[in-house]
Amino acid sequence: MAGGRDILIVGGGLAGLFLALKLAPRQCTVLTLAPLGQAAASAWAQGGLAAALASDDNPDLHAADTIAAGAGIVDPVVARLIAHEGPARVRDLIEVGVPFDRTPDGELALSLEAAHSRARVARVAGDLAGMAIMEALTYAVAASSHIEVIENAKAISLLQDGNGRIAGVLAQRKGVLEPISASETVLCTGGSGGLYSITTNPRSSRSDAVAMGYIAGALVADAEFVQFHPTAIDVGRDPAPLATEALRGEGATLIDAQGRAFMRDYHKMGELAPRDEVARAIHAERLAGRGAFLDCRDAVGAHFPEHFPTVFKACMDSGIDPRTAPIPVAPAMHYHMGGLVTDLWGRTTLEGLSACGEATSTGAHGANRLASNSLLEAVVFAERVAKRLLDCEAGVRAGANADEPPELTSQKLEELRVLMHTHVGVVRNEASLTSTLGWIEDQLAASGPCRALIAARLITAAALARKESRGGHYRSDHPGSLPPARTLLRAGADFAPLITHALTDTQNEPAT
Repeated sequence: MAGGRDILIVGGGLAGLFLALKLAPRQCTVLTLAPLGQAAASAWAQGGLAAALASDDNPDLHAADTIAAGAGIVDPVVARLIAHEGPARVRDLIEVGVPFDRTPDGELALSLEAAHSRARVARVAGDLAGMAIMEALTYAVAASSHIEVIENAKAISLLQDGNGRIAGVLAQRKGVLEPISASETVLCTGGSGGLYSITTNPRSSRSDAVAMGYIAGALVADAEFVQFHPTAIDVGRDPAPLATEALRGEGATLIDAQGRAFMRDYHKMGELAPRDEVARAIHAERLAGRGAFLDCRDAVGAHFPEHFPTVFKACMDSGIDPRTAPIPVAPAMHYHMGGLVTDLWGRTTLEGLSACGEATSTGAHGANRLASNSLLEAVVFAERVAKRLLDCEAGVRAGANADEPPELTSQKLEELRVLMHTHVGVVRNEASLTSTLGWIEDQLAASGPCRALIAARLITAAALARKESRGGHYRSDHPGSLPPARTLLRAGADFAPLITHALTDTQNEPAT
């Protein structure tokens, strides 16, 4: 495994594999935590990929919906970018072999999801989009001679040369640490759900890319914006199985234990309200002791096994038949809108380091990601990173040594996960955020810069600094909104977030 590479891609999910394919014929290496196609959160995506593909739709409408959902801090340039490039990326996936659902006349079958003004979500077998996309990409990568895959390996820190340029990663494989030098390093390692005790993400998704980038000096933005999927299936599993948004798009309703539909009490759009609104409504009903259930009996009924096979299996495995009984649901950490700041070509603020996918803050999601825009953002920016790197001079740089960072014990990690869910979750306040930040600081002092603690500290410090409620960030002690602002954090600033009260143009300038 040791040695130098030209382009090193860290992460074997959608962003990493799509990027690798788009780099052809340039040689690249993919570093993945598990065997190719396994353990990536991309494979768990149920809804699909949003793109303006219908005759009654257009990219400008999609961009407008994206901006509206993002609660005032979506970068409109980025929203238009992903919306306009989205249809071409869907066609790329079709060419790779993704079997998107079709109508009887051969057109793509598109679903309506929350906060979309049109049906525009391309899906596979109802709720198998992520799995089908990853399967197709895995086959394509395995058949591509320009891609080297290193499996069962984990990047644990970034290598930097004497000028601060990123020169690869320090990786761990089978208990052995080895530096891997690279001319260009791209972080595609996904989200932060593993920092929370109730999540739909793999437990291994603990924002490693953001923590590693931050420690090396990269700029991080909007770490406080965490999206909680409203309808994780509440059956005590870790991670929690997901009841896709598409169920509500098909007409499923949210009811309490007495069978009363409650969403209209909270939002005029009812079940199709933005995710943060639905998550808080379910949270409130559960806190009030009334419970929350997704009733699919009329909307889906007997068609459940063929229309939503993943959800159906998860329910049946837990002793629930969704054809005849409502599904118990709870909000779960699902997606991280914040991350490493990148420009329009995927460059971070560190030379030699790019990022793509959920680890980034591109400006596409703002304070609240529009449903099914995550896969869209991943493929659009992966293609742009590839296009830029294809024009860069090839070569391998000599890497520097890096120290092995400490790891949290299993017990401390579980304590952290419970604290994050309880105090940095759907509803937040100053007292709980302050106490959680204090606990994190104490652990950092005792153990050193564990990546999980660094990532949790970024989220918590940013949430404490944002004294308002916006999108996925809700402060019960500050329920109103301030002028739109970004939260920026960079190492060396003692984790004191800088709140900028005008939308920054950082993301649209080339990184230097």
